[in-house]
Amino acid sequence: MTTWITICDTCKRDGWETRAPGQTDGERLAALIETAAPEEIRTRRISCLMGCSEGCNIAIQAEGKLSYTLGRFEPAPDAAEAIVDYAARHAQSDTGVVPYRDWPQGVKGHFVTRHPPLPTE
Repeated sequence: MTTWITICDTCKRDGWETRAPGQTDGERLAALIETAAPEEIRTRRISCLMGCSEGCNIAIQAEGKLSYTLGRFEPAPDAAEAIVDYAARHAQSDTGVVPYRDWPQGVKGHFVTRHPPLPTE
């Protein structure tokens, strides 16, 4: 079962124009996550996860597992590494539940929503 990191590439934090003109914070975070993700963790970009007040936003999903939306990330290498680390732990879990003690420090305080898996019937 493939775990996906979906990255909002339109997220803009305050002052984004001065950090990387012509590139949103979401695009910057997406590039960092794509570079950090191993082959078994898939990534995709989407224009708007509708969490603008919580940007930068990502979702971690896999068929038949709990899915999570996380936000309030800076577009920085340490954030990307924590996101990928959590996604790897999600991939190893049968249900998508990662015990709190195993959460990377960089994702703590960033969870926005949790979604149950879609029904199979």
